[in-house]
Amino acid sequence: MSDNFKALEGWASGLLGNLDAKALRGMNKRLATELRKRQQAHIAANQNPDGTPYAPRLPQMRKKGGRIKRKLFTKLRTARHLKTQSNANGATVHFSPSANRLARVHQFGLVDTVNAKRGIRHKYAARELLGFSQSDDELIAEAILSQISK
Repeated sequence: MSDNFKALEGWASGLLGNLDAKALRGMNKRLATELRKRQQAHIAANQNPDGTPYAPRLPQMRKKGGRIKRKLFTKLRTARHLKTQSNANGATVHFSPSANRLARVHQFGLVDTVNAKRGIRHKYAARELLGFSQSDDELIAEAILSQISK
């Protein structure tokens, strides 16, 4: 995927060099918002950006019985935690500092404490929360072409 992105970056840099800063800021803001919507959608569907499903939840080790009715990462995918930032030089989608630790643990499959009281540690399965898919590359290319044609 990074090869596609490098090719897209090389192609776009020459075309975007002629635009003024105001037009670039506007395009990057729209692009960041749309990319956040796409990231939220694939997190809601419990899928990695490439379409493969997330690793299933582990059985709960708690005293309460019953199943967990909520999907993974319902709060993490809200606009409160999934932020956008843009300027004339680029656009980013990132997690807020309060959600960053949890997102990093699941993004890379790191070891973290499950229960702070008991100190139980567990290695989580990697669930790619943020990432580019082929359709995201196409969205970026379309946004650039749309901006240039104005």
